[in-house]
Amino acid sequence: MAEQTENNQNGGEQTPDFRVQENAFSNIGHVIAVISGKGGVGKSMITASLANAMTLTGHTAGILDADVTGPSIPKMYGITKQAESDGNGIYPPTAANGVEIMSTNLLLPNEEEPVLWRGPIIAGMVKQFYTDVVWGPLDFLLVDMPPGTGDVPLTVFQSLPVDGAVIVTSPQDLVRMIVAKAYRMAEMMHIPVLGLVENYSYMECPHCGEKISVFGESHIDEIAADLHIPVLGKVPIRPDFVSAADEGRFAEINNTFVGDAAEALLKL
Repeated sequence: MAEQTENNQNGGEQTPDFRVQENAFSNIGHVIAVISGKGGVGKSMITASLANAMTLTGHTAGILDADVTGPSIPKMYGITKQAESDGNGIYPPTAANGVEIMSTNLLLPNEEEPVLWRGPIIAGMVKQFYTDVVWGPLDFLLVDMPPGTGDVPLTVFQSLPVDGAVIVTSPQDLVRMIVAKAYRMAEMMHIPVLGLVENYSYMECPHCGEKISVFGESHIDEIAADLHIPVLGKVPIRPDFVSAADEGRFAEINNTFVGDAAEALLKL
């Protein structure tokens, strides 16, 4: 698609607009990016939890799995059937709870086949997941981003009409710097950050109910205060969530720990 331009309010100069058009047979209400400054924080689980939460409120939701080289969303929902296509575009498979899903794994003959693509090709594929996929009428499209601030997050922020971002983190060392990097990137791209969700926040003893800080004491409230954004959830380590994801049953999960994050989406 040829680049569009828009007037810069400071002097009327033309500045590039890299946004792409959604598929002609899609009607997407809100696009939400779920981001993290580093890997291993359970970002895909939070993305899926938010998608499930939207369906439980009676809304339609889809997940665009932008983590092209490390896709996990289809497996979490037990989807193994490849995506089908026709002259209108590519049709995302639907999970048991109605969540629509598009991922590179659904285009490959073997889900264990590695994606050996360079950055520009990966970025182009992510754009095609928006332009070529027939999402239909969809209230919320959640974009499960790869970690960091590289090609794909930049492409999503520039090319898709992102209404807001949720930053996922964990209580590990250096988290303040990592969250700040993710926040600053969104800020530089003029994407509103809705708030922070801390994953692996603690583990609850099954016998006495004591909260055990497995990854150290949380500083999420301090970090959120410094950045002037809210904490939208503190999600504990839950073996039942992990089992559901491993067994392809995540559609069954109602993660109430992301309730505030879900409310933030519904207020858009």
